[in-house]
This record gives sequence, structure tokens and C-alpha cells, in this order.
Amino acid sequence: MIRWHLNRLKTFSIPEFPYRVKQVLQKKYQKHFLQHKNIDPAKYKVEKRILEEVSFNTESEAPVINIFGKKFNFSDPDNIDWHEDVFSNQSFPKIFSKSINILSDPSLSAKAVWEVNRLQFLMKIAIDYNRTKDDVHLYIFIKILKSWILDNPYLHGINWYSNIEVNLRLINWFLCWEVLDADSLMVENKTFKEFAEKDWIPSIYSHCIYSYQNPSKYSSANNHLVSEYSGLFVACSKWKFQESEKWKQYSKKGLEEEIVKQHSPKGINKEEAAEYIQFITDFFLIAFIVGEKTKNPFNLKYKSYLHNIFNYIFNFLDSKANFPPYGDEDDGKCFIVDFDEGFNNFKSLLTSGTIIFQDPRLKIKSNGFDLKNKLLFGESGRNAFESVPLVSIEEKSELYKEEGHFFFRKKDDNDEIYLHFDAAPLGFLSIAAHGHADALSFILHVDGQPFFIDSGTYTYHTESLWRDYFMGTLAHNTIRINKLNQATIGGPTLWLKHYKTKVLKAESNEDYDLVSAQHNGYENLGISHRREIIFEKKNQTIKIFDNIDCQKPDTFLVEMPFHIHPLIRVNSIKKNQFELTSSKKTNLTLQTDLKLITKLVRGQTEPEITGWYSKSFMSKEPCNTIICSIEAVGNIKLETVISIN
Repeated sequence: MIRWHLNRLKTFSIPEFPYRVKQVLQKKYQKHFLQHKNIDPAKYKVEKRILEEVSFNTESEAPVINIFGKKFNFSDPDNIDWHEDVFSNQSFPKIFSKSINILSDPSLSAKAVWEVNRLQFLMKIAIDYNRTKDDVHLYIFIKILKSWILDNPYLHGINWYSNIEVNLRLINWFLCWEVLDADSLMVENKTFKEFAEKDWIPSIYSHCIYSYQNPSKYSSANNHLVSEYSGLFVACSKWKFQESEKWKQYSKKGLEEEIVKQHSPKGINKEEAAEYIQFITDFFLIAFIVGEKTKNPFNLKYKSYLHNIFNYIFNFLDSKANFPPYGDEDDGKCFIVDFDEGFNNFKSLLTSGTIIFQDPRLKIKSNGFDLKNKLLFGESGRNAFESVPLVSIEEKSELYKEEGHFFFRKKDDNDEIYLHFDAAPLGFLSIAAHGHADALSFILHVDGQPFFIDSGTYTYHTESLWRDYFMGTLAHNTIRINKLNQATIGGPTLWLKHYKTKVLKAESNEDYDLVSAQHNGYENLGISHRREIIFEKKNQTIKIFDNIDCQKPDTFLVEMPFHIHPLIRVNSIKKNQFELTSSKKTNLTLQTDLKLITKLVRGQTEPEITGWYSKSFMSKEPCNTIICSIEAVGNIKLETVISIN
């Protein structure tokens, strides 16, 4: 733990030190003077309905939700331990929130606790009440929320530890309020009115205070800061406290700044974590909608960046709406309306983009008018979506040279070859919290079926060996030198000694795509790695040329892994040649350089972890991985050929 703190200090800029000192002093003040304190608004009023009134006719399933693959039943709030990790069945202590050390017990996952305490499952109950107007649903909603509020006094316990969790609750509470039509219930239902005035609104107020007073700044100013601005903006647009106008101006200004800081002009998020894009975009989206509905619109630059984010999402989805899973992925959602585990939030965002921007291109890969967009836009949104014409476009390769993301694509009707080449930076800000050491890695899908894959994420703060593996270089389709990562791991969401990437060439035409790039992650060894990928479209061949140049006379170990999706069969044909076949009989041939020693591993844990795939957070399974290696001196050139039959 001391080592982690020392590593964390290394990521601070000079201006960050006084900010962190201020945080320490604030923590002491909060612990001694604010913990357990009842924080009630002196006066308030509730803004009239913001979202369009909608009626739901979809019956929700049983009172069970999926927490990273584990079922959690919320039907009996009297017996819910809101501080329990549902995997280990251990609980975090009910003490001052900022005194809790979430890394002290490697078997205890704060993230598993937080996933429950985002209270996103309340939407299921709110929809059932909206559908039936049966008070049974309303009273179980009240009972659950009362239980949570009583068991989580202000600044007490793990659920007041992280500001992002506070703001996720604010957003979900706002949406539930609208679905319940709580404005009317405040007038019509005495029980609800008493609950709202005595319990819910005071808790909303304390959440707003926490959000405003505990911002994620400097090296922590990533998606957490976006959530804080978004949650506060949405909440104080609905609930008018004495401070709401000040909070609203503060959070709106913050969102307008962060959408620019955290994205390139072409809409690519700088955290280098692909799945996080849908998570972060929803924060910007819900704030944008609330701003429009309350006649407090965001500036034109905000809207332009939002449109470009949707365009990037369109470009990075393959023909089956799979995304290239670079960086961390933890299944996180800003809010949930459709609890179907097959729900694709990227496609849903394209529906939202179609409605807002009346963009026919986005509609092509959209989700149709789904439950989420029904809640956000109402029937007028449906009409807007249906008014956008269906068009046919020719999808081509997209090369984002400045950002380092390259999408090679050949598409004919339903047939598609799709390759993502990653020559992007490690991540965002000095900690690069959700990036992986994956410079110059690639993934390859054929007709929407992943063949060569990114290994995934699996875990954050538990099982450190597994965390190190999945974020490390060996878990990606690139080259590792001397068994070292391209950057230095300083903690579970902390990187030191970031590498720099440089794109040397990027070309695309009807005949081929070509990208050449390099990184300096091994410059301390006197070694540089340059990779060139050429996609010859007519003969459906991908050629990869790796140049490893060493300025020292020392022998060094080169390892080049190829991670294969678990559904793909792998057969060795002859020396250094492998046939990969899908269940649909699509096959391709991998020919690695004859200088290399190859071995096929699967689910290995000794002498080191290799050959694993994590499809979703807290799940992992063995996958075939072809490990190619050579001990070299000086400069070495390697050629790999992938032929798609």
C-alpha cells in the first residue's frame, strides 16, 4: 500500500500538491463535523416534468439483477446489506467513508458493492408502477430507497467513498422520478409525499452537496469528473435548492470544458478504453437533453463534439455491432432502462444521435426506437426518429492518424473484414487509469465474428496478478520485450513511464490500407519497435511487418502473442502455420515468421498467466493463444501473413 501511495505521488503535477493537501484538511473537517449530520434543504421547489410523459407496456422480469454474472435479489430490502460484496459475502466497515481503504483486502471488491448501490434496478420497479399504477410497486420502491437512505447516512460507509457513485444515483433518481410521475404523486399520494419530503429530497440534497464539494481534479479528472458535472447538472435542473443556480452554472461550464478536453475534435475519447465510450457519452447525452428541455442549452461546440462522438461510434462498430475492446471494460452503464443482457448501448446511442442530429447515417447501425430512447425523448422522439430516411452507404476504412486508431474495412453486402490497429497513447492524464499497454496491437473480425481478440479486463482492485496480466502487454496482439510491459504498472488503475506512439504513414484506397507506427516503450533497453500493417483488399490478405531495432549488443527476448477467440478452432498445418476456423466454416490462415519458435497455450497460469479471455467484468475463460518467440541480438525483422479464405 505504501508503494501505491508513492507511485501515486509520482503522477502529481506541482499544482496538484496543494489541492491534495486541501483534500486532506477537508477530510478531517468532514469526519469530525459532518459525518452522520442530517443535511436538509432550507427550502426548495421541484421543477415541473422535464422529460416527456411516457407509458411503458413492457413487464419487467423478477426482482433480480445481474451483478457481473451473479444474481442479486432486491425483493426483501429489510435483509439487504448495502455494504456487502456479493461475491465474497464480506462487508466494508460502516465507518467514515474516506477512512475506508478499498485496497486493504484483496478478496473484497468495492466495485461489486457499488454496482448494487447505483440503484439502477429501481427503474424496473418504477416502470412496473408506470405500467400498472399499482401501489404495490410504489411502496416497494419507497421501502427499498428508505432502507438505502437509513443504512447510508451522509459520509458514512463505502457508498460515500467515490463521487462518481454519488452522481450515478442522482441521475438514476431523476429518471425514476420522471417515470413515476412523482410530481403528481407529491400531490395525490400522502405516503409518497411524506417519504419524498422527509427522506428522498433531503438525500438528493446531500448528494448534490457531496458532488459539488468533492470534485475529481488534476490527475483524476477523467470520466469521474464528467459524471460529477452531469449528475449535479441534471439534479439541480430538477430540484431547486438555494444553491441550485450556482451548481447548475458550475456543472454546465464544466461539461462544456470537459467534452473538449476529453475528446479529440473527431470525437475520440482520450481515456483509451473503448467500452467506456458508451458510459461517458451517456453522461454528456442526459445533460444535453435536460438542458434542451429546460431551455438551458449547451453551446454549439458541445453539440458539435457530441455529434462527432456519435460518428466515431458508428465507425468503430463492425457489421454485428461489436466494438474493438481496447483498454478497460467493466460493463458500467450511466443508467439502465432495458435490462435485457443483450441490449447494445452503443446502438442505442446511435438512435439518440439520429434523433438529435437527424443524421440518416447514424440510423443504419442504430437500435431502432428502444425503451431507453422512449424514456429520453418520448413520442416526439419516435416521430423524429421515424422521419429520418433509411439510406444505403458504402462503409470504408477510417484512419484516425492524429488519434492513432485505424479501422481497416472491406465490406460487401453482409460480408465484412474488419481490423482495428491501435497506435494510440496509453491513456488520459498522468495516471492513464483505464488504458492498457497495448501499443501497436490489433484485433480482427470476419463477418462480425472475432478471430484475433483483445483479452479483456476481468478485474480492477482484486486478484492483482490477474489485473496485471489483463492490462499488460502479453495480453495483447503486439510484441513484448524481455517479459516487460511497454509501460510500468504503478497500481490497479495507475501507470508510470508512459510510452509515446508515432504514426509514420497512413494510406487508404480501393486496393489497400497501410499504416506504419512505432512506440518508445522499450527505449530504456535501447530498443524500438515499429510495426507496419498492410491490408490487401482484393486478395484479402493482411501483412504485418515488425522491425525491432536494438542499439545495444545484449541478447533480448521477443514475444509475439496471437490471442484467438474461444469459439474459433485452431489447427497447426505445418511449421509456423495455423488454420483458424469459425462455427460458420469461415477460415483464415496465420503464417508467422519462420525464424520464430511457436507454441500453442490455453488457460496457462504457470510459469506466468497466458491464454485467457475476459468477455465481461469478473468473468474469464481459457482461449487459445499462439505465442511466438525468439532470442535476438541487434536488429530483427519479422513478417506475419494472415490470409482470409
